[in-house]
Amino acid sequence: MNAKALLPIIGLCMSALIAQPALAAPDLSAEADDGVALRAQSNGKLSKGDTAYVNVTAATVWTSPDSPRKIDAPATKAPVDLKAWNRALSSTEDRRGLTGLVQTQAPYGAEVTVLAVQGKWAKVAVADQSTPKDKRGYPGWVPVAQIVENDTFEELRDENPTAVVTSRTAKLEHVQFAELPGKKTPQATINVALPLIAQDVDDVRVALPGGGAAWIDYDDVRVEDTEHGFIVEKPSRSDIVATARQFDGLRYLWGGVSPYGFDCSGFTYTVYRAHGIDLARDAGDQQKQGKAVSRSNLKYGDLIFFATGGSGRAHHVGIYAGNGKMIHAPNASKSVEVVDWKAWDSGNQFVEARRYL
Repeated sequence: MNAKALLPIIGLCMSALIAQPALAAPDLSAEADDGVALRAQSNGKLSKGDTAYVNVTAATVWTSPDSPRKIDAPATKAPVDLKAWNRALSSTEDRRGLTGLVQTQAPYGAEVTVLAVQGKWAKVAVADQSTPKDKRGYPGWVPVAQIVENDTFEELRDENPTAVVTSRTAKLEHVQFAELPGKKTPQATINVALPLIAQDVDDVRVALPGGGAAWIDYDDVRVEDTEHGFIVEKPSRSDIVATARQFDGLRYLWGGVSPYGFDCSGFTYTVYRAHGIDLARDAGDQQKQGKAVSRSNLKYGDLIFFATGGSGRAHHVGIYAGNGKMIHAPNASKSVEVVDWKAWDSGNQFVEARRYL
């Protein structure tokens, strides 16, 4: 990527758009001070009822502030070091130990509602992860240092088109005016959604939750703006499976919803969300969505659910991949894998299958 001359904040370089509908946006002066216009704005104190945004690659959402163990330190810092955390979780026992300690994860830029603040920790609800536990989103605790309040970013989210990362990870480049924990640029992982403020032939410029802006390769995002013709195309069944297969071999992580690790429902949630389809966060709640299909009529992309004794609320879910195969994130001892689902289900725990396309 070549160095770029700054475009007017919020306005787009219309002559450089790539055969797409024109985006309507305020045309500010070319002399506008990006540093001022993109500066993070807040009242300076995070408190109950505030809207905040994740300002690290992924914030792990814990059951309580006391949940993290010593080996989980890389996931509780700001910036986080998820690679180091994965290395620390070297054994199945260490990974299995996260069960009950972690609720979910929230990726960079995700919106959270602050439910309480306790010292260096905040109880939050992750807005984009639906659950019966809280109508505001999936609840749990995150370090205050990993989230940020920013009225400017909130306004841009409401008013501007959105650039959604479609690749496994995307680089944030030419970062300017940003306030980043440890001055380390987070990774934008699949499904990260950031306000679009400018565009040229090769890249899009996005606003960042901690203030400032960065460029992302155009091929790594899709633009969403229903008002101006940018809509998410309905995926094919094979699209769902193709997205799932790119994570084959990724190590299981309880609560995970990123390319650093998935649990079973975090995997299905992420894959479907990559195609603009919102599922609930947990398997038992995904089981209540879509429509039921018989096991003899499975098609690509259907979800297969398993429950203790083969009845009731599901504790596991996988994606049907055709020819009797299922791709899933099985458990802490394994990685995302493709299996013959009937052979895998030696305990006869199949409960039902659901279709969402």
